[in-house]
Amino acid sequence: MTMQRRDLPPIGMSDLPEEGTRTQVAALCWRLEDGKPKVLLVTSRETGRWVLPKGWPERGTAAHRDAAREAWEEAGVRGEASSECLGFYAYQKVLGADKGIPCVVAVYPLEVSGLKDSYPEAGERRRKWFSPAKAAEKVAEPELKALLAAFDPTGR
Repeated sequence: MTMQRRDLPPIGMSDLPEEGTRTQVAALCWRLEDGKPKVLLVTSRETGRWVLPKGWPERGTAAHRDAAREAWEEAGVRGEASSECLGFYAYQKVLGADKGIPCVVAVYPLEVSGLKDSYPEAGERRRKWFSPAKAAEKVAEPELKALLAAFDPTGR
């Protein structure tokens, strides 16, 4: 898979002023099943919609490592995240009934080597494997739909 490196500086909620766009990192968790790629989606805690595992980067940690940490915490995923960013998508993070903040999410592919049943958010989320095309249908964000629909780690 050919990817362009697009690293982002680690920026979390506490590092930014009250107004402005925040940066998050996400893991596009994938594996091959019968030679075909599958991607893992999880449900969000607040709305139950399908999303990638994502969260706030930590200062002093590489963004792809933060994405791998989020994959562990939210989906019980073990594996190796690529240091090359696959792309970006934007969304509005809901914080309460009437407040949201704009976020840009850097997506890092992570080849899954194992799944654990016991992980930090196991009781709060569901996880499910989809083909990239089906995963694209399940998510709401247009840029994420495009990233998923085009995802092919085999390079075919």
